Amino acid sequence: MLDITLLRRDLDAVVAQLQRRKNPQPYLDVERFRALEAERKQIQTATEQHQASRNALSKQIGQLKGRGEDTSALMAEVSGIGDAMKAGAERLEQVQAELQQLLLGVPNLPDPSVPEGADETGNVEQRRWGTAPAFGFTPRDHVDLGAPLGLDFETGAQLAGSRFGFLRGPVARLHRALAQLMLDLHTQRHGYTECYTPYMVNAAAMRGTGQLPKFEQDLFHVGSGDGDAAGAKWYLIPTSEVTLTNTVAERILAAEELPIRLTAHTPCFRSEAGSAGRDTRGMIRQHQFDKVEMVQITTPEHSFAALDEMVGHAEAVLQALELPYRVVLLCAGDMGFGSVKTFDLEVWLPAQNTYREISSCSNMGAFQARRMQARYKNAAGKPELVHTLNGSGLAVGRALVAVLENHQQADGSVRIPAALRPYLGGAEILRA
Repeated sequence: MLDITLLRRDLDAVVAQLQRRKNPQPYLDVERFRALEAERKQIQTATEQHQASRNALSKQIGQLKGRGEDTSALMAEVSGIGDAMKAGAERLEQVQAELQQLLLGVPNLPDPSVPEGADETGNVEQRRWGTAPAFGFTPRDHVDLGAPLGLDFETGAQLAGSRFGFLRGPVARLHRALAQLMLDLHTQRHGYTECYTPYMVNAAAMRGTGQLPKFEQDLFHVGSGDGDAAGAKWYLIPTSEVTLTNTVAERILAAEELPIRLTAHTPCFRSEAGSAGRDTRGMIRQHQFDKVEMVQITTPEHSFAALDEMVGHAEAVLQALELPYRVVLLCAGDMGFGSVKTFDLEVWLPAQNTYREISSCSNMGAFQARRMQARYKNAAGKPELVHTLNGSGLAVGRALVAVLENHQQADGSVRIPAALRPYLGGAEILRA
């Protein structure tokens, strides 16, 4: 959530930055904000005037009582002022709540280093690693390669519907091995603490990281009709960014606790309303998929260095898997809701003859921390909002796709990258 003082100090400048995301900006009802702010100021001014009047009358009443004179008229006037102040306080609370609700729907402001652009065509490639494989045969896509290895979309559809998969045998083992490799890299080399988190969270956790209220239609949710939980509602996590980041909600951290680095392997659940027709074949866009997430909690002055570091951690996984990729800096119009600055890592997929996103690493600044009230004691000993970052390290299903397609062989088997072999009993080839 944006700092409301930014809007109060220079609303036009904030709107100009929002228009970098989309022009004209659809996020903030400017006229409604102006009206609520004007009413807030009016109420506060009136409250101050009422307070001054009440103080003066109270002093006068004291003098009259000292002289034994009648104070009933003044007492009635004080009572009326009290009623007016109470009504003003109630209306002020309503106004503040409306302002809060307005702000919850406003995205973060892009960093000045973020390039201009309305969509992915404005993204700027930073670097490439590796070389796209050259095959002496026509490469197959992961669906055809994976079917003999146990990749089964028909059973997934039978059990749950479209965009669900079922993995068995060699491909299931490969999927597990990929997640284990990622966790080991992040915990043993990159300094993250491994976590196991709930797969369902309450609404407060979703608000904290920005999924609610704006993106409720993209979430799956469940309820319970039993016992103490009757009527309760939980949301299935779209990523463990939600659970890992919310571990610092409503906390004041000591400076020496920072940075905090957390990682977790979880399923992710995304309804993705409005995505019909895109990537309907295979594992690229599923309602349920696995991801190894990275989260960092740090001080404001270190957050952009932490972002570069996190990108490097995701790159290390791709390099270990011997997968060609590129790093792309997202333009203002293509960034996620809460991000100040985002780098995407895109892996080469031979069957599509293009790069596809496999990791997104973002600096959220104080945006999530303000929603969560996550703070630390700065050098002056005063509470200050932390900065939060998150990134995929990696999306396991897309890593599976990339390994199958980039390391495929003419007979339909798949060469296993050296770093992955210890997780597969030393096997060098994956075959049916």
